[in-house]
Amino acid sequence: MSTFTPALSWDLSTAYDLFVSLFVLHHPDRFGLRPSWAAGVRSRLPPGQREFLEKAQSFLPVPLRWLYLLPAGARDAADAVSALAKIPTAERLATLSHTSEHTPEFTATLRSLSSRQSWTPAELEVIRTFYQRRGIPLKPTALLNLCQAWAHPAEFGDQYLEALQSYYRLFFTEEEQRIRPLLISGIERARELALHRSIEHLLDALSHGVHFSGLHSYREVILAPSVWSTPLVFYSPIDPARLFILFGCRPTDQPLTPSASAPEPLVLRLKALADPSRLAILRRLAESPTTPGELARHLRLRSPTVVHHLQLLRLAGLVEITLLPSGERRYALRREALQETLPALEAYLQVPISHPPSPEDPH
Repeated sequence: MSTFTPALSWDLSTAYDLFVSLFVLHHPDRFGLRPSWAAGVRSRLPPGQREFLEKAQSFLPVPLRWLYLLPAGARDAADAVSALAKIPTAERLATLSHTSEHTPEFTATLRSLSSRQSWTPAELEVIRTFYQRRGIPLKPTALLNLCQAWAHPAEFGDQYLEALQSYYRLFFTEEEQRIRPLLISGIERARELALHRSIEHLLDALSHGVHFSGLHSYREVILAPSVWSTPLVFYSPIDPARLFILFGCRPTDQPLTPSASAPEPLVLRLKALADPSRLAILRRLAESPTTPGELARHLRLRSPTVVHHLQLLRLAGLVEITLLPSGERRYALRREALQETLPALEAYLQVPISHPPSPEDPH
């Protein structure tokens, strides 16, 4: 029986990085970003808006589906901000949060919160379980922030728009000009790769080791580049027939923070390897691919601890991940990345250091 291959299409917009950058700045540890630098960017916002965004970004996803469905030719960052302003205030939270993966029970629970402006322990459990099954468990404070937002959606919609407008004005307008050429060159490189690779091998290369096991159930796969998501990917079904994937396109020699000196991939790999628990995880993955739950049982670690270590190993490119249709994630060792680490370190150590000229002898 022949296997259906989905059609491949492309998208390019700075609006994706507007929202991804907000996500990264509020979760810097997930992306290998210095927390102090991220806090410095966030400090450009007025204190009230900064505190609001810290709560909002503890549970808000990147609204990939909404951004992709904006009118063609009007999906850059400024267009997205304007489009959000046109949405009725009380509907902005639902717009930003919606994905095709929402279950009827989850959607009904959120609507109940909004109508009663309160929640029950049973409803908290429905929300917690939904995120747990998707592999993105919420911390207790994030769960509370989410419930408070849905209990007062109009108030949230007003505050979020004001904070987003400030963020765009005070930081992202300048950042947009910096990243636009990188997005263009990134999509050009990806298109070139697509000429010579199957869609599976293309996604593996662009995502640094993410495998979508249900890929052939989609009619179309849409790919778009992102500077801020590098080296990770964001993805979301647009509908049952279309899958959207935002891939990192930032070159390895161009760090996100201007003060970085050593090669970013090398630093991430060395940090990831400098931990006994992560070495134990890699040793287990060297035997066979497995899930976070299985790793937790074998290594006698708490599941959240294992997930944290796997995130750092994934960020360093040392493990690959298969996303199963059930939502389960299976990890495996990326041997090629491990084998590249020592040569990369040796190459870095051999780069000549530019010394400043010696001051002239005053005599």
